[in-house]
Amino acid sequence: MENRIVEAMNRQINAELWSAYMYLSMSLDAESKGMKGVANWMFVQWLEEQDHARILQLFMLSVDAKVELMPIDGVPTSWESVLEMFRGTLLHEIEVSSMIHQLMRMAVSVSDYATVSRLQWFIDEQVEEENSARDIVNMLEMVEGDSTGLFKIDCMLYKRKYEKAAPLL
Repeated sequence: MENRIVEAMNRQINAELWSAYMYLSMSLDAESKGMKGVANWMFVQWLEEQDHARILQLFMLSVDAKVELMPIDGVPTSWESVLEMFRGTLLHEIEVSSMIHQLMRMAVSVSDYATVSRLQWFIDEQVEEENSARDIVNMLEMVEGDSTGLFKIDCMLYKRKYEKAAPLL
């Protein structure tokens, strides 16, 4: 694996860990406001982001590339509303998708087909991540100002269960 790809992959691992930290912060903020369903959804997201970092770490180790952990920057600690939280989630996932696409372009440009293969899983995963966040934003916008609607969405989000990412099975 080329040095610039190793460096970019290490930055991506850092970004995945930052994402996990952000989702944990969102979960704690929601929990403190009595939104147990939102807290659960964000907690599951926290677990998934850690999986994403681990998938990249294991891949790098499998191709004899050095994993170098970097400090994780601070994250926000509160949000004005659930809608603001999920709008932020959607924007964040769009940014992560952009980062993965850049990594893919880099891997393709140097014919690093092993990395291309691993990154394809992430590209597919990001389509799901963006779609899920977008669906929740749309639902929250439909019920904006309606506490009963928000309660129903919170109950729905409480049902989300964590499933280990396929590459880790």
